[in-house]
Amino acid sequence: MANLCHDPNLRGLMAWRVNMKNIKRIAAFLMAAAVTAISIGENVRADELPYDTYTYTYWEDIAITPAAYVPNGSVSGLSVGTTDFAEPQDLCVAPDGLVYVADTKNNRIVVLSADMTALVRIIDSFDRDGSEDTFNAPYGVCVSENNQLYVADSNNKRVVVLTPEGEFVKIIDNPQSEILEEGFDFVPLKVTVDYADRVYVIAKNAFEGILVFESTGDFTGYFGTIDVKITLWEKFWRRLASKEERSKQLLFIPTEFTGIDIDGDGFVYASNIDSDGVQGVRRLNPRGEDVIQKGENENLGGDLIVGMFGTYAGPSEFTDVVYRGRGIYSLLDRKRGRIFTYDKEGNLLYIFGGLGSQEGTFNTPVAIEAVDDMIIVLDAYSGAILKFSETEYGSLINDAVGLRYDGDETQAIEKWQGVLKLNENNELANSGIGKAYLTAGDNKTAMKYLKLAMNRKYYSIAWRRYRNELMAKSIGPAFTVIAVVIVAVLVYRKILKKKFDHKKSDNKKGGLAT
Repeated sequence: MANLCHDPNLRGLMAWRVNMKNIKRIAAFLMAAAVTAISIGENVRADELPYDTYTYTYWEDIAITPAAYVPNGSVSGLSVGTTDFAEPQDLCVAPDGLVYVADTKNNRIVVLSADMTALVRIIDSFDRDGSEDTFNAPYGVCVSENNQLYVADSNNKRVVVLTPEGEFVKIIDNPQSEILEEGFDFVPLKVTVDYADRVYVIAKNAFEGILVFESTGDFTGYFGTIDVKITLWEKFWRRLASKEERSKQLLFIPTEFTGIDIDGDGFVYASNIDSDGVQGVRRLNPRGEDVIQKGENENLGGDLIVGMFGTYAGPSEFTDVVYRGRGIYSLLDRKRGRIFTYDKEGNLLYIFGGLGSQEGTFNTPVAIEAVDDMIIVLDAYSGAILKFSETEYGSLINDAVGLRYDGDETQAIEKWQGVLKLNENNELANSGIGKAYLTAGDNKTAMKYLKLAMNRKYYSIAWRRYRNELMAKSIGPAFTVIAVVIVAVLVYRKILKKKFDHKKSDNKKGGLAT
C-alpha cells in the first residue's frame, strides 16, 4: 500500500485520534485511504509525492485524497541568468503575466518572464530628481491594474512607486494622523493596490490594522482591525494577578496581518496568525468589515495538530494569501508548509505541500501566487520559486467550484461526478452535486447526495422543499377524499332521516287505528 503518512505531525494526529470510540472510524479511514491511493491513477502515485495530500471530513477526521497539485520544478536566480536570490520575501504576478520578486537581502526587484525561464530586468536603483536612489531590504512588491510597480522598501521606511521599467513615480512615507501613536515608526512589509489606486500596506507593529493611502499618497486610516476578545475568566484572573504576573501574561492586543491580496471587486483578502486556529484569513469589504463565509464547520484555520503523547504542536500559521478568481483562494502555512485552498462559501477544497529538503517541499515559505493553472511559492531560505502543476483531480474540483460560482450548476454536476470517480468518498463532490440538484428543483435526489456529504444545512433545505412538494401533490387528492366523505355523510344522514320520518309516520297511523 502507498505511504500514507510522510509527515510525523500527521501521524501524530492520527495516533491521537485512536481510541475506543474511533477504532471503527479509523479502520474505515485506512480502507478508504488504500482505495484512494490506488484511484490516484494516471496523475501521480501517492508514494511518489514528498508530502501528504488530504482533507478533513465533516467529523474533522483526516481523509487521504488524490493529489490536487504536484511539484513541477523550481526557479532560482542562477536558472534565469543572474545571481542567487538572497532571502527573498515576496513575489507578484503583474497583469501582463511578468513575475516580480522582492529579492530582499540583495536590495533589488527581479523581473522574470511569464513562464519564469528568462530574466527580463533587474531594478536595484532609480533616478529621483536627478540623483540615484536605491532600496534597502525591499520586503513587499505589487503591480497595480494601472501597471505601476509598488515596492515596500522596508528599511528605508517607505513605499516606492515606479513604472514597470523602473522609472520613478512617487514616494509614500511618513504617514501623519491623530490616530497614529506618537512616534509611530512606519516600516512597510507588504503592499497591494485596488482598482482605484488606493494603497493597502501591512506595516511592522501596526496592530490596529492595515494602513490605507489614497492615490495621492495621503494616509486615510486603518482598515480591517482584528478584534481580540477576552473571556470573563481571563478578565477575572488578570484582576487577581500581581503586576509582575500580568506583565508575563500574553498581551491582549489585536493580531498583525501577514499577507494581502485584492479580488476584482475590490474586496481585500488578508491572512493573519490566529492562536486559536479558527480563522486565519479575512475578506474585508470597502468599509473594512469581515464578510468572509466560513463553511459548514466554521473553520478557516488550517491544521490543528495534537501529537501522539498529547503534546500541542499548535495551529497553522498563515503567512500569505492569494485570490485565484471565481471565489477560490489559497493560504500558505509557514509552520508546516501546507497550502490550504477554500471556495467562496468557506469549503475546504484540498491541502498539499510540506516542509523538507526534497524537491517540492519548503524550508521557509513566505509568499504564494497563482500563474494560470499553476501555483508558485517563494522559499526564503532556499532562495527559489517552487512550481506546482494542477492534476486532473485538482482541475475537476477547480472547474466544478468555478461553474457553481458562475451559476452553471448543470455542468458542475459532470465535474463533481468526475471527482467522485477519482475519490468516491469526497464529501465536497457529493455536496456539490446535491446543491446542483437542489437548484434544479430535484429535491429528492439532492437529499441523497447531501446526506452522503453530511451537509446538514442544505439537507434541511432539501428536506423542507421535498416535504412541501409532497404536501402540494397530495393536497388535491386529500381534498377530493374529504369532499367525497362529506357528501357520503350528508347523503347517509338524509337517507337515515327519511327512514326515521317514514317509521315515525307509520307509528302514528298505527296509533290512530288502535
